[in-house]
Amino acid sequence: ALVIGDVQGHDVRAAGLMGQLRIALRAYASEGHRPDAVLSRASRFLHGMTHDEEMSDPRFATCLYVAVDPVSGRLEIARAGHPDPVIRMADGTVMLRPTAGGLPLGIDPDADYPTTRFALQPGETLMLCTDGLIETGGHDLDSGWLRLRSILERHEGDLEALADALVQGVHGPSSHHTTGPLADRREDDIALLLLCRPGPGCGCDDTVTVRPRVRRMLLSVGQDEPERIAVARRNVRDLLHDWATPDQVDSAELLVSEMVTNVLVHTDADALLLVEVVEEDGRRRLRVEVFDSGDDLPHKRRPGELASSGRGLLLIGLLAHAWGVDPRGEGKSIWFELYEGPGEPGGEAPGEGVPGDGVPGDGESSAVEGP
Repeated sequence: ALVIGDVQGHDVRAAGLMGQLRIALRAYASEGHRPDAVLSRASRFLHGMTHDEEMSDPRFATCLYVAVDPVSGRLEIARAGHPDPVIRMADGTVMLRPTAGGLPLGIDPDADYPTTRFALQPGETLMLCTDGLIETGGHDLDSGWLRLRSILERHEGDLEALADALVQGVHGPSSHHTTGPLADRREDDIALLLLCRPGPGCGCDDTVTVRPRVRRMLLSVGQDEPERIAVARRNVRDLLHDWATPDQVDSAELLVSEMVTNVLVHTDADALLLVEVVEEDGRRRLRVEVFDSGDDLPHKRRPGELASSGRGLLLIGLLAHAWGVDPRGEGKSIWFELYEGPGEPGGEAPGEGVPGDGVPGDGESSAVEGP
């Protein structure tokens, strides 16, 4: 298990709580509890320790707990108010990996911590850090992340060298040239943890960096998580950071927003987004699929001139090279494809004109409405 955390405050009390919390986390993990149970027990422990004293001094702590299977690369992550992990793929592509999370430890003694599961592929590196690494030098979470991302993308070498590069990039001599808008704010301490799965590109061995044949991203968006649509758009753009045609990147981002939003608006189901960049015969193909458990298949509409929705199928027909809907027992899969390089979009869905052929849309310019 890998654990990283950050206790509120910078005083002796905070340092003491961190030591006690570390002991508690190790004890709960040693008892064999799963990540969600470890954090639930730790939250109850910290809440009791800071709320049940005569001189109450309520504190909270953020934490991210990862159970790792070193053989398969499977990760099971529970997160308590902590920054999301970062993945550096074998070809240097860097992406924030959105994970389900709960409240920081110590706020609610009965808090739940959902888990996120995915696999670290050969050649990939996982980065966990506190917000001190992101915000040092007066940066906020956005500008600080862009600085870290450029360091991760450029890096060549092992994990020790990468750790040095990240710390020096925000805290060394070069930090004077990257001062953020919050430079007068008090600096925070830094914690950094790196994990790689040996393979080409990770720096764990002597093999050279190679571009893998498949680049993949999976993201769930719940009915009560519309804010994750913005995360989906950003992840698609990150995944296509070296795509040859910028206009296609814009199209992919737009259509992903359309598809996911339609599931949330026109069904009672959650959306599961799968994005793949596949290289075949020297040319790359982007395939995006959105899965949901709803039984109703989308169908074409003919919106009036002043209609605020119903135009998404026109968009998908104009912007995608191919698209369609595949019934999958309980639910369906809606997909589109873009091919890198020259070639006009405007693909036809299989069985054009049959109800259910199409792609859904959002409230701004929705593609296909529910029945």
